[in-house]
Amino acid sequence: MSTRPPDRNDPDLRPPESWPGKHRGEHGSVLARFTDQAVGAAADLLSLAVPVDCVCCGAEDRALCVPCDRRIRRLTAAPFRAESGAPALMDVSGAVLLPVVAAGVYREELAQALLSFKRHGQHQLKRSLGTALGRAVAAATADTGGLLLVPVPTTTKAYLGRGFSPVHLLLHGASTRLPGLAVTDVLRKAGSSGVQLPGGQKGLGRGARAQRVRGSMQVRKRGRKRVAGRRCIIIDDVLTTGATLAEAARALHGAGAQVAGAVVLAATRPPDADRFAAAPAQARATRHDLEKNKPRKDE
Repeated sequence: MSTRPPDRNDPDLRPPESWPGKHRGEHGSVLARFTDQAVGAAADLLSLAVPVDCVCCGAEDRALCVPCDRRIRRLTAAPFRAESGAPALMDVSGAVLLPVVAAGVYREELAQALLSFKRHGQHQLKRSLGTALGRAVAAATADTGGLLLVPVPTTTKAYLGRGFSPVHLLLHGASTRLPGLAVTDVLRKAGSSGVQLPGGQKGLGRGARAQRVRGSMQVRKRGRKRVAGRRCIIIDDVLTTGATLAEAARALHGAGAQVAGAVVLAATRPPDADRFAAAPAQARATRHDLEKNKPRKDE
């Protein structure tokens, strides 16, 4: 099945501004969590009364039909190391600057569902895609405690257009698979700081993308104490050149955090088949990188 063409009007590609938003972290109260669950149940019931089509194949009655949901589970069943396809995360000698685990490759049903999710944020898509993201986080952090999950922030215009932040909503959908891991919402867009280029990032090369996001993120003042000296994993939805993750890592390092790696839902480039043959080996390699970045007791 062919992937739908990219949305060139995606508001995520517009110049960033700072704006507080909902779904920026886990709900703090039982009532809020119950309300969110009730809204999800209501959405499922509403789909029975209001005609909806599967965002992937067009089948009636559900935003994501059972066969397409099953296909997404297969596409994300083996999380893999993805930084080798992101130039901004590798140095000229080929050494890894930031290890990244991806739940799947950005193609077919996964790409279609993610694009539709970013446009509309349907509950059924949040549940399916969030579960896939949770599996990738679990693969990257197994047997590694004390990590903080730091979501990449969305832009003001993107949030105003959607009414939600995709990455935060995905993390909420993944929450049941993240026991013992705290989501720390400390990054924000830096507004007008940094160099801004006209238009979006799609079609830009590595240098242009890096220039566009350079200086575009910072850690909130109240969040500096929360991340200083702590080991963090950055969370984002899609990995392309790695410029966004590199900028998030720069901001966190500047606040005294120890960035151990990143996890994304989808990577636009598949892994090297010879280097990343099996998910268990990939997960072990990621945990090895995390352990290398763990501070020593005498430091």
